[in-house]
Amino acid sequence: MIDVKHLHKRFGQVTAVEDVTFRAEDGVVTGLLGPNGAGKTTTLRMLYTLIRPDRGQATVDGLDVAERPLEVRQAIGVLPDARGLYPRLTAREHVRYAGELHGLSGAALDQRIGELVELLDMKEIADRRTEGFSQGERMKVALARALVHGPRNVLLDEPTNGLDVMSTRAVRTLIQRLRERGHCIVFSSHVMQEVAALCDRIVVVARGRVVADGTADELRARTGKDSLEEAFVTVIGSEQGLMQ
Repeated sequence: MIDVKHLHKRFGQVTAVEDVTFRAEDGVVTGLLGPNGAGKTTTLRMLYTLIRPDRGQATVDGLDVAERPLEVRQAIGVLPDARGLYPRLTAREHVRYAGELHGLSGAALDQRIGELVELLDMKEIADRRTEGFSQGERMKVALARALVHGPRNVLLDEPTNGLDVMSTRAVRTLIQRLRERGHCIVFSSHVMQEVAALCDRIVVVARGRVVADGTADELRARTGKDSLEEAFVTVIGSEQGLMQ
């Protein structure tokens, strides 16, 4: 479980995250939905300990991200906005390297890599260097690397960005499987159809603040709109009106 309370982060004169509070439960897909520049990626970066919050607190399975970052990293799997693959390594070597960094080795690591190659349908690319991979192939490698140590909490930053239809379907299927296995999944997106198809709970972020939090049905009921897209536009519009 991930618990976020009043996170705040400022870069010089720019406030990237003003006041973000939400809870992501186990066995639930929680979506961070918002326009570009809303603070979604900065929030995720604080959760996976890349940057420290200026104020507020975030915990992963009870571990404070600022005070116990190394333990938090063991408890999470991260797909960042920058995939960061090494072009001269094969897909399998990427996953092995990540597994070794998490302390895995020997037959246990070999078995885990084999499971991920099967789960992500990577058999044809597993032993190819990643240089020249398509967006979908790069995404599969990055996902396998994030999941190799079997984390209970998975953080995904726009996981289907730039993917074709088949690769998008594969990522959605993976997220659904993780949810069925009781994982806590948080992902950011600005794609309405993706959020509507996957999320059990939606956290709408605008101007660095949470402006709405609930299920798709609750957001539609709150705004009196028939579609999630119309509800989102209404919530964002109301927030912008208050800020002017």
